[in-house]
Amino acid sequence: MVLIVADTSALVSLGTVADSSPNPLDFLLDSHTVVVPEQVVDELTETASYDDASGEGSQAVLDRRSAFEVRSVELDETFPLDDGENAAVTLANEVDAVQLLCDEFNRLALVHASLAETRLVTTPILLTALVRNDALSADTAEVILAEMSDARSWSSNSYVERANATLRQQREER
Repeated sequence: MVLIVADTSALVSLGTVADSSPNPLDFLLDSHTVVVPEQVVDELTETASYDDASGEGSQAVLDRRSAFEVRSVELDETFPLDDGENAAVTLANEVDAVQLLCDEFNRLALVHASLAETRLVTTPILLTALVRNDALSADTAEVILAEMSDARSWSSNSYVERANATLRQQREER
């Protein structure tokens, strides 16, 4: 199985659509080796205490806690991101993860530049890959992405717009 390190933001995004069928969070956890740093679990736990879509998404991820591995990571105190992203980047580099799943859209360039061999993937890109690999239909992925976008306030996000364009193209090609 492919080794993926996931950040809080991406897990919350997937958790916000945990009621979808098929469920992309379940697919990720069931078909990949997912590893997260302790700081991500701490952030998920804190976020789960809120009574909003992010809180519900965090709780949905925590409910699947047995499906992913948690590792301790020493933080680089000079790294200019929050502890979750800092730890996820460090862990991805330490374990030679194939991918880092991260939705920190405002700082993706910094996250990308900090990765050694690991490929940076956002949840919108993950959804397009699920369509490409026949795990989801393009129509289903578009619905899931719209639900996720509403929950995460991504109304004019360029990554989401690009993913939607890719999903439309994938639907036309089939």
